[in-house]
Amino acid sequence: MYAQVICPATDEFPRNSEGDIALLPDGRLLLAWTRFEGGEDDDRASIAGRYSTDMGRTWSAPRLLHANDARQNCMSASLLQLPEGDLLLFFLRKNSPTDLQVCVKRSGDMGATWGKPVQVTDGNGYYVMNNARVVRLASGRLIAPVARCEDASGPAEGSGHLRASCYYSDDGGLTWQPSESWLDLSKRGAMEPGVVERSDGSLLMIIRTQFGRIYKAVSTDGGQTWDQLQITAELSPEAPASIARVPATGHLVLVWNDNFDRGMPLGGLRAPLRSAVSGDGGYHFMRYRTLEGDLSKGYAYASITFAGEEALFTYYEGEMGGRLSLKFRAVPLSWFYEMEDEHLRQSIYGRPEAAAAAAAARL
Repeated sequence: MYAQVICPATDEFPRNSEGDIALLPDGRLLLAWTRFEGGEDDDRASIAGRYSTDMGRTWSAPRLLHANDARQNCMSASLLQLPEGDLLLFFLRKNSPTDLQVCVKRSGDMGATWGKPVQVTDGNGYYVMNNARVVRLASGRLIAPVARCEDASGPAEGSGHLRASCYYSDDGGLTWQPSESWLDLSKRGAMEPGVVERSDGSLLMIIRTQFGRIYKAVSTDGGQTWDQLQITAELSPEAPASIARVPATGHLVLVWNDNFDRGMPLGGLRAPLRSAVSGDGGYHFMRYRTLEGDLSKGYAYASITFAGEEALFTYYEGEMGGRLSLKFRAVPLSWFYEMEDEHLRQSIYGRPEAAAAAAAARL
């Protein structure tokens, strides 16, 4: 296992977060991340990038991938390398609490130059799409999972309440259509969705909630419609989770903060950061491993990229409300299938089955 902070917090850029990595056709890696001029979500920010020629062990000097052309910031990068050759860079363009849009631009030369951005969302409302979220299905369809509200400013009743869905493209990201289904929960709603294609061709969506558990939904028509949300067995504070499919095996890898304490702000710490594997399409997860276990720090907004025999991660590391640095970690694929961390056995297998029912009853 290899790990290093690759984008440390500085006085100029005290927050480096929300990144993604693309494996380019020439074997290099391209990292894209959000480089903030302050520490808050609404502070000015742009999308920066670095290249690696040795699978993330060393990186080039930072370069600007997309300058801030919004009234507030541009943040939350997702990279997608298309088999046809183009590289896509997705990001959020934030103008106000009522105007946050998902945009995409493309490069035909592996990120050396970029075309003009195209807007993915329809321009009415506040759309949230996390970093490292856009996926390409076996059919060629692109899926961009989003959560939407009318107004994120608060504190009016209903303000900031999010519903989750996706946009899809069948022409390589040139044009986009919204799903027919929008998923909802009580409290702050269905937040920060992530999508993965399962081995049978169906899609699994995971959702951030305020109920101490990750929720999920399934689509059997390529994201055009979604079944009702269901609770999962995975504990989680109000924090994002990431999911991806291992190309070699078809297994799903989940990365999230495995804890919940309803007495704490946001339902608990953004630590530890753990992974688990599912061999049945996300119905059950096992082989819990710890990526980061220091409870004095927070870890979140993970990206997952598979390159050869390794899984490559990025996520922020730092104290909540303080400086955040972007960390890189590479683990061999075999690491996911090794014996579970012994100290987790009691906490994982001792959880009462009634906990899921109790969480559902709070809806």
